[in-house]
Amino acid sequence: MTTGNETVRPEQTVAELATRRPGASRVFYRHGLDFCCGGHVSLADACHTAGLETRTLIDEIEAEDRSVEDFERWDERGVPEMIDHILVRFHEPHRAELPRLLAMAEKVERVHGEKPSCPRGLAARLARMHEELVQHMEKEERVLFPLLRAGRGRMAAMPIQVMEQEHTDHGRNLQRLRELTNDYQPPAEACGTWTALYLGLAELERELMQHIHLENNVLFPRALRG
Repeated sequence: MTTGNETVRPEQTVAELATRRPGASRVFYRHGLDFCCGGHVSLADACHTAGLETRTLIDEIEAEDRSVEDFERWDERGVPEMIDHILVRFHEPHRAELPRLLAMAEKVERVHGEKPSCPRGLAARLARMHEELVQHMEKEERVLFPLLRAGRGRMAAMPIQVMEQEHTDHGRNLQRLRELTNDYQPPAEACGTWTALYLGLAELERELMQHIHLENNVLFPRALRG
């Protein structure tokens, strides 16, 4: 069930809207609003900080809602089901996609390293991000998720705090990727691999933000309530 017939209210938090409204996360991503780690601010405050008109964003969200056909209200699902979804929808694809993007970044830097527009340092940043993200997912799978599946969420406050801090670090990595790639805008001289790399990085950012949002704003609060 969605809340597509309810009016978006300016006092609702960005995280709440991303959880309850089918089109909200798309609109937030389009305007560069953080709905995962920084989602606990009202829509009105987020718009004020970003220099956006709240009414305009509300209209965009409600219009976007009408174009979304399949939307899961994960705040209405159980913890084990959410964990299963996270493993299949995010953990497995991240493990497959990051090495592919890293190989492409290495090729772009190797072939085009002499060009001023070349994203030098991108491959090294992706390698670091890959290592950190894999370690993070392994900790969730080996320690945190078994606790939550067992209904021991109230005992998991410390592991959850660590995961949330690492989510913030992942957000910083994404910001650095944007800086290195001119917001994923390939230059005019970009080859096919270069262009595909930037498209893949933009998609990785969208997926990782959705992943972090679901954990920070839905799974973790639910688990801590017991």
